[in-house]
Amino acid sequence: MDPLEDVLSLLEANVHLSSAMSAGGRWAVRFPPPAGVKFNTVSRGRCWLRVDGVADSIHLGAGDCFLLTRPLAFTLASDLDVPTEPAHPLFAAAVEGVARAGEGDEVFLVGGAFSFTGRARALLLDNVPPVLHVSAATPEAATVRWAVAEIDAELRGQPMAASLVAEHLAVVMLIRILRLHLARDPGRTSGWLAGLTDPTVAAALRAMHARPAHPWTVAELARAAAVSRSTFAARFKDVVGKGPLEYLTEWRIELAADRIRRGGDTVATIARAVGYGSESAFSVAFKRTTGLSPRAYRNGAAA
Repeated sequence: MDPLEDVLSLLEANVHLSSAMSAGGRWAVRFPPPAGVKFNTVSRGRCWLRVDGVADSIHLGAGDCFLLTRPLAFTLASDLDVPTEPAHPLFAAAVEGVARAGEGDEVFLVGGAFSFTGRARALLLDNVPPVLHVSAATPEAATVRWAVAEIDAELRGQPMAASLVAEHLAVVMLIRILRLHLARDPGRTSGWLAGLTDPTVAAALRAMHARPAHPWTVAELARAAAVSRSTFAARFKDVVGKGPLEYLTEWRIELAADRIRRGGDTVATIARAVGYGSESAFSVAFKRTTGLSPRAYRNGAAA
């Protein structure tokens, strides 16, 4: 089993493209915090990206992409000392899908955002840096540029199943960027995502994801990871930030929440499917993790 694939299957991404932006001369545009996960690719020219709360600004070149994983305000600019202007009036005045900043058209950017339903977003992105930069020199950048172009074609042309295709393209984009980040900066990632790159922890994660309803013990998981119980428990807590059985409980609740959102099964059926011997024990664990009872969660999802 692939734990990353398991989590990605719960995302239910919704994606949209914003107007493109053409800019030239000396310019600086200030963007409010995005509602979803923001992405941009530089089709032409160069500019700077500055994200609130992030110490270092990023110089973007033609073919570069970035992913903003937090709702943080940011600035795109030709020079970081240029006074900023707000993005909204520029994009409200966009002509034929292109907003314009400064004088000229040396720089051209295309971007958008995607959002996730449910709680899978927190699992996936809360422990990665707030901005991920993808250089044009990497294969992943080419994939992102291709995906953005295809999303644009789907959403503008609206052929059959356009929304579904755009959703899957957004997930492809996200996977490629996360792969690059994990390979390039494993030390900057924490949580379960970091565990995927740790041989000891990854073996236990695969075991839990393969059989989430199994009554796992720490000793069993240590055997799956081929280390002693004490070594395994300490390593898992150090990398993931929580104990293995705590992680297992949270993953079971993620699976249960997904089934509740989709409807159809009773709470008792879902409880048994994710490893709880009684509906009451499941309900207690579900409310402790999500803050809602299964019934309240289902009513909220239906609304």
